[in-house]
Amino acid sequence: MTQDERPAGGALARAQHEHWQHTYTEHPGMYGGRPSEAARYAAEVFRAAGARRVLELGAGHGRDALHFAAGGFTVHATDFSPVALDQLAERAEAAGVAVSRAVQDVRRPLALPDASVDAVFAHMLLCMALSTAEIEALVAEVRRVLRPGGTFVYTVRHTGDAHFGTGVAHGDDIFEHGGFAVHFFSRALVDTLTEGWEPVEVHAFEEGELPRRLWRVTQRRPSR
Repeated sequence: MTQDERPAGGALARAQHEHWQHTYTEHPGMYGGRPSEAARYAAEVFRAAGARRVLELGAGHGRDALHFAAGGFTVHATDFSPVALDQLAERAEAAGVAVSRAVQDVRRPLALPDASVDAVFAHMLLCMALSTAEIEALVAEVRRVLRPGGTFVYTVRHTGDAHFGTGVAHGDDIFEHGGFAVHFFSRALVDTLTEGWEPVEVHAFEEGELPRRLWRVTQRRPSR
């Protein structure tokens, strides 16, 4: 493992890295082969905006990255789990689509040039075990790598979720259940992350068991 592949941050970040590596190893393809509803929405938004180059953050084993690639986008997928990215590579080869990939801990600067992508997608990546300061720094990095007028679609679990305020508390609205640590977003945090952007939509939805309660946020880097 290279320096850039080692998890940044403290003990919680390292524990989460180990937990996700183990989870993907024990449960390959754990989210199935169908793209998320958020990815289907994002593909339509990106296509309408004329996007060609898509960056996915926290791609996991690739169900959404493969959906974008099959839709004709040039896709660069990142995750901090090499195990997940190996599974993504196998799935891409089997599907006959091209997806470039790289190990990326989003606590570090994104390894891409300025204004190098047309769109960025992140399904429940921002609500991992990231501090508010780390989330703000990541959104600034997303803005940097997006071209002017580029679109950012992300989803996060929010403070209306049934798991918010329960489980193991780590501070900064981060709570852990079953080994998975989640930063639950307040609406104030979402609004803070739109500063300097053109906000398009904040859409509430539910997903999976419990059910998880999320926001899907669409915002655009200003053209000027």
